[in-house]
Amino acid sequence: MYITASKLYDYMQCPHRVWRDEHGPKDEKIEETNPFVQMLWDRGINYEEKVISKIGDYLDLSKGDFEERFEKTIEAMKKKTPLIYQGVLIKDNLRGIPDLLKIMPDGQYVPVDIKSGMGREGVDMENGKAGKLKKHYAIQLALYSDALNRLGFENKKIGIIFDIKGDEIIYDLNLPLGARDNTTFWEFYENTREAVSALLEDKIKNKPAMAGICKLCPWYDSCKKWVTEEDDLTGLFYLGRSRRDKLYEDVKIKKIEDLLNADIEIFLDMKKRDKEFLKGVGEKTLKKDVIRANILKNTKEPVVYDKVDFPKVSHELFFDIEDDPTQEFVYLHGVYERSGEKERFLDFTAKDMAVEEEKRAWGEFWEYIRSLPKDDFSVYYFSPHEKSTYKRMQRTYSDVISEKEVEEFFDNPNVIDLYQIVLKNTDWPLGSYSLKALAQYLGFEWRDETPSGALSIQWFNNYLDKKDEEILKRILLYNEDDCKATMVLKDAIQKMSDKK
Repeated sequence: MYITASKLYDYMQCPHRVWRDEHGPKDEKIEETNPFVQMLWDRGINYEEKVISKIGDYLDLSKGDFEERFEKTIEAMKKKTPLIYQGVLIKDNLRGIPDLLKIMPDGQYVPVDIKSGMGREGVDMENGKAGKLKKHYAIQLALYSDALNRLGFENKKIGIIFDIKGDEIIYDLNLPLGARDNTTFWEFYENTREAVSALLEDKIKNKPAMAGICKLCPWYDSCKKWVTEEDDLTGLFYLGRSRRDKLYEDVKIKKIEDLLNADIEIFLDMKKRDKEFLKGVGEKTLKKDVIRANILKNTKEPVVYDKVDFPKVSHELFFDIEDDPTQEFVYLHGVYERSGEKERFLDFTAKDMAVEEEKRAWGEFWEYIRSLPKDDFSVYYFSPHEKSTYKRMQRTYSDVISEKEVEEFFDNPNVIDLYQIVLKNTDWPLGSYSLKALAQYLGFEWRDETPSGALSIQWFNNYLDKKDEEILKRILLYNEDDCKATMVLKDAIQKMSDKK
């Protein structure tokens, strides 16, 4: 069985999925593709077709079976064909299909992948930084480069990403992953490739784990069932795969119940004497895990540790944005406003995927904020995403609002990231502290049958294609419920706090 770019990507998203795709219980796999994932595939295909239609002459090898296309690819490279589309590279246990194979002046070939996302992690225009190379792009290019090297058509370990902005970004795979990590992208690829190979051959078998990205996976229900039945530690909030594995490796704690029955003080004493023991698991973290396990298994009641004093103001705003992070485009700023007995929902929505529309919607949002009574309103949002996104938007649309005004807005003590309150000052008898999990626990229900931020992106793309106002209404309804859920959560925390 071959190692492919998609298997490397799946491993980076979830190390267990590679094993499960090959050896897992097939009857437990969801056959229907997640609509959001399907949208990303379709978008990628459409963008690829758009780029290919404009690149000029190329050899099209997109048709036929793998072996036939491989033979034609080798023949074309031997003839020094300048540009090959969808060629197949097969060598040893590797099989790769780069979007393009491009010949360089020295006669060597370089793999090119066309991506409908940004070519880097994020451009920091404020500091003039170009942004980091993306690991999951690099690892796919590395597989193509590896195959080319083994076949004798490349020796530099370099690839190119052609991104959504039309930029060609060179991926030098000999570069280190980061300033604090000297591991090169190539070494990272080699380590990942070997891990994937072992999983495919069933030489090792790892365990499922619950994480935020799981809901997009066809094995979600299957893995969730396993985690529940096994009482796996990743069923605890904020206890991920690596800490789960370390706890089992060092102290044989396998289940949440085991954690409750363990003598933590003995572990902490051993940590003082052995730096490698439970390495990376701090005292506060370990004690917090035990507290959350007790709340989940025994007390089954939410806890507010310290009294929370929310601002007393005339206007409370509960806001949430809808954006497409793959294109760094914000299409909706939603606000649920509560003023005394009056409540209303306001939306500031981009009606097209255009810079002018994004700027207009954002500008109208800030006009609304400026219209509120000064120092007599509070703002609640859930997650740091809104803050980081608005700082990025300010750098893009500096004529809409100054950097100082955005900084002052988020530095205002009346502008509150409710997730930080939840994280630092509460605990819940839940395995997830997402807004949906918390609000649903409190009895709130979304009106949409499949409420999802990922699906909202798909809905917006459908709206752009069809201009169907009913689709837009669905997006607004979903966003309004997100805002109202934030209000429900804030009120619940306030009520629990008042009892202290």
